[in-house]
Amino acid sequence: MTSVQGTDVDIPTEDGIADAYLAHPADGAPRPAVLLFQDAFGLRPQLRSMADRLAEAGYTVLVPNVFYRHGRTPVFELPEFIDPAARPEIFEKIVPVMQALTPELAMRDAGAYLRWLAERPEVAEGPVALTGYCMGARLSLLTAGTYPDRVAAAAGFHGGRLATDTPDSPHLVAGNITAELYFGHADNDHSLPPEQIERLEAALTEAGVRHRCEVYEGAPHGFTQADTASYHPEGDERHWAALLDLLKRTF
Repeated sequence: MTSVQGTDVDIPTEDGIADAYLAHPADGAPRPAVLLFQDAFGLRPQLRSMADRLAEAGYTVLVPNVFYRHGRTPVFELPEFIDPAARPEIFEKIVPVMQALTPELAMRDAGAYLRWLAERPEVAEGPVALTGYCMGARLSLLTAGTYPDRVAAAAGFHGGRLATDTPDSPHLVAGNITAELYFGHADNDHSLPPEQIERLEAALTEAGVRHRCEVYEGAPHGFTQADTASYHPEGDERHWAALLDLLKRTF
């Protein structure tokens, strides 16, 4: 198993400093980069662990705190085990912060993250890969369409609101995408109903995007997050297999 080095880093953006976590093989050699977009609960030990697992597989991984405008990590005080059903006040704090991160702001930040990665000695030359969870799946799709020359592959898992009927819906960037995409949808996810799954599939197919979209039967929204009540071990392992397969194909 590859030895991993993890470091907290700061990334200059047009609107301030985004704190982030960087993980890479300990030898420091240039490796393909993966930009990992957080779920709504933010940068925390669970996401650092996921970044470390990707680094063990041979990648340099950056996990930015996309909520940096509201403070450094931890932006929210969270229990070690997150159960929103038992702690509904958690989302009372999170939802307004999520809503404040507009697509315009998020993509401005994504450009800063990509520029920062391009200048790092631990990152190999060439385009990067993206993976995102929950709201991060939306950021992954938007970034692939906003910076097509910088993205070779993009994945999203248990994403919500990927193909709405609003004018800023992420699926509308499909025509710009040159990367290969993979989406692992949660089963019976109220944030991504069947009509949105169909709309996303149709948009990607019509645009000629190489992609695969799969619904993980029995896996609830949030199924990859081991520190939450939504964790689904079978869905999580399926996610890892699909993500690592995508990275191997595209790098």
